[in-house]
Amino acid sequence: MAVSEPPSKAVCMNSNLQRLFTITQKPVRRIIGLMSGTSLDGLDVALCAISGSGMNTKVVLEQFETVPYPLEVKDEIRKIFAKENISFQQLCLLNPWIANHHAAWILQCLQKWEIAPAAVDLIASHGQTVYHSPKILHQQAAFPNATLQIGDGDHIAVKTGIITLSDFRQKHIAAGGEGAPLALYGDYCLFSRQGEDRIMLNMGGIANFTFLPGSLDANKVFVTDTGPGNTLLDAFARHYFEKEYDEDAAFAKQGTVNEKLLAALKDNSFFKEGFPRTTGPELFSREYVLAAQARSQTTGLLPVDVMATLTQFSADTITDALLSVLDADKPYAVYMSGGGAHNPLLVGLITARMPHLKIKTTAELGIAGDAKEAVLFAILANEAVMGEGINFGKPGMPAITMGKLSFPA
Repeated sequence: MAVSEPPSKAVCMNSNLQRLFTITQKPVRRIIGLMSGTSLDGLDVALCAISGSGMNTKVVLEQFETVPYPLEVKDEIRKIFAKENISFQQLCLLNPWIANHHAAWILQCLQKWEIAPAAVDLIASHGQTVYHSPKILHQQAAFPNATLQIGDGDHIAVKTGIITLSDFRQKHIAAGGEGAPLALYGDYCLFSRQGEDRIMLNMGGIANFTFLPGSLDANKVFVTDTGPGNTLLDAFARHYFEKEYDEDAAFAKQGTVNEKLLAALKDNSFFKEGFPRTTGPELFSREYVLAAQARSQTTGLLPVDVMATLTQFSADTITDALLSVLDADKPYAVYMSGGGAHNPLLVGLITARMPHLKIKTTAELGIAGDAKEAVLFAILANEAVMGEGINFGKPGMPAITMGKLSFPA
């Protein structure tokens, strides 16, 4: 007796997976990129229209806004930010609390832009970094590189109704990286140009740069943190002047660089590590500067002299890193972004030391410097659903896509 085949059934798929599949079939995807850096100045919200993937990626920045962090939010984050000893309850509470704030600000932006949440395909949330601890910083052989960003993606997805990708840095660490800098993945896709060697210099709390070869050869792409960008300047603007940052370098311009303190600031093993390397405010903190002052016997410096020296410190360590890897006779184009690009003294010091280079901002490439990092995370989300992982052929730069999926309820 023949055994009959069971009746065929229609393939069933979770509705959120079906929705994601539909998104991947679109010629253009609308993705909101979110970025909040170590400066804690606010949440960058970039609405991007993205087509293609990899080297065929095209981005139109449709809307952008920075939502300033209220003082209450900054104060709560600073209770745990870049500190070894914290209240575990505070960390636990802030994870959803920050996410709920981010979700509310996204919805406020969409309302202002007169765009329905249903018209957005994905959210790419970097989260708020509260601790970054690569091996070169924690120096415990039994433990891997580590980093922690809070602002849980599930909460953002549920509150906004938009599929959310988040926690990008963990995959990078799992695949052998340090969790940073991630800019190279988006930089390579979006800003590479045949025939022009480019440096994408981002000066946020921590400064980093990506080298993009005019040959478009991924194996020649290079990325690294260089050291402090604005993090020490912001910390001492708060400490001395009760300002969130040194606007237009107003304080630093009044001061004089102290060479003894500058030498003590540069005397750290981080600057002798090979590239790529990453760091954060965990190392370059107020305590770091106070220790350097004690060693150099410069504790009596005027506040404006400290600000001038810290600005020189950022400029020197940025240019030291660049000049150590660039060919002196090549006409690289440098495109700046981040808060440091608004600091005229910092930019002037960098330009003076590298007069042979063309120094511009990413605005000349169609992406405002303040929006760049948020746009790059939108690109990472696009790569997560459309890309295959770019092979850069170097340790610490794994060929992966990143981001964890969170579906709305």
